[in-house]
Amino acid sequence: MTSNICIAGRSFQRRFELADHVKVVGPGLVNGLLAINLKREISEEKKPRRIEIRTGQGIPKAETKQIEAKKQAA
Repeated sequence: MTSNICIAGRSFQRRFELADHVKVVGPGLVNGLLAINLKREISEEKKPRRIEIRTGQGIPKAETKQIEAKKQAA
């Protein structure tokens, strides 16, 4: 058994809003259907970065100061 699939021949329009860091790199027709390749390009300052956290004696302790309030007469 065979089935014929027919896609309408009329024009249509579909819009997508892409993020600023997404670029269209390869639009084309594949078997009569539109295929679009996208690439995500994230700048260095927006990429996650690794921050080293030291433990032990390498961390200097912050100096604490005691603040005393003025005494009020009873």
